[in-house]
Amino acid sequence: MGQTIAEKIFARHFRDEPFPGVNILNIDRVFCHEILTPIAINDLIQRGRDGVFDREKVKAIIDHVTPSKDSKTATQAKTMRDWARRVGLKDFFDVGQNGVCHALFPEKGFIRPGQTVIMGDSHTCTYGAFGSFAAGVGTTDLEVGIMKGICSFRPPVTIRINLTGELRAGVYAKDVILYIIGAIGVNGATDRIIEFHGPVVNKMSMEARMTLCNMAVEAGATTGICEPDATTVDYLWPFIQAEYRDRNSALDDFSQWRADIDADYSETLNFDLSSLEPQVTYNYKPDCVKTVGEMAGTPIDQVYIGSCTNGRLEDLRIAAEVLKGHKIADTIRAILSPATPATFQAAIKDGLIDIFMEAGFCVTNPTCGACLGLSNGVLAEGEVCASTTNRNFNGRMGKGGMVHLMSPATAAATALQGSIADARTISAQP
Repeated sequence: MGQTIAEKIFARHFRDEPFPGVNILNIDRVFCHEILTPIAINDLIQRGRDGVFDREKVKAIIDHVTPSKDSKTATQAKTMRDWARRVGLKDFFDVGQNGVCHALFPEKGFIRPGQTVIMGDSHTCTYGAFGSFAAGVGTTDLEVGIMKGICSFRPPVTIRINLTGELRAGVYAKDVILYIIGAIGVNGATDRIIEFHGPVVNKMSMEARMTLCNMAVEAGATTGICEPDATTVDYLWPFIQAEYRDRNSALDDFSQWRADIDADYSETLNFDLSSLEPQVTYNYKPDCVKTVGEMAGTPIDQVYIGSCTNGRLEDLRIAAEVLKGHKIADTIRAILSPATPATFQAAIKDGLIDIFMEAGFCVTNPTCGACLGLSNGVLAEGEVCASTTNRNFNGRMGKGGMVHLMSPATAAATALQGSIADARTISAQP
């Protein structure tokens, strides 16, 4: 019997099975940010185990509240900063060099096909876009990962999702994953891994695949995974070119992390996306999804474009194409947070920031703050936000606030109309 991608990765990284059904894996990357990691750091100090298993494999960032907004968040940041210096981390991204972790770490070339990756953050699954096994973990597992470079998991069980057809103009990866979550439900992949396959995935950029895998957890999945291919090689080439003779040899190597044709899946789901319309959430769960047409006209107070789901350069270009030459409605406020400093710089160079600001957007530094209601875009009670983030839980962006998830294109159109709108109805400006 053949193996799924996750089964191949588990076999390569297997270290021990202390109990039936518990696999201890060697971990290639342990990523840390300032929300959960300080708890782990302080506990390790109290246990007399202050240190890391590998200064190059443990990487850290301050990204959720940056710069710090109060004494509490300043203390969290200081704990991270002091720890990174004390243990000698090779890569620590402080204020000025930091950005949204799940955008910055891939951008730095830290992810490779076949790797195991953990972080104390549920959207660690983003890295599965590269053909890695990447999972969010709790504080205890994070501590063990930092100290020993290992983590325990149940044997992988995988759902295969085949995405066929061809996406219409104005339909994006965010629409695809919202549609899938709406179809299978927030518990549809609980304790499962999702492998994304098919011609729709094959045509996606790495940025789009990261969007797809980023929200696999919203269907309950441990992670989402895409097979590495030539697109993966091209994205990673600046970081791996010294390791391979040419791109074809890299592709041959990466191909070992593709699923076998006779791999065994717990379930196979097929979605023909040829007629897919842009998707928007309603209510307070990511599987509450309707078409943009059904949601059109819903009043909005704030539009937010950014996050680990849709704050990359490709996302900004998509939104700017809709916004160019237009002004946002005078009934709303609109916020843009490019996901990383490099994204911000490229957006300036390409003239995208001018487009956003001329349209009336407030442009902030790279941060995760607004996504979970910590800073840079928090809602007041009763306010409604059209957002490119990944969760629409009750109060997610502020107590008593409502969040409608959507693509950057739909968010840009909504900013112009002041209510939820289809970007395909906005006249393009030269």
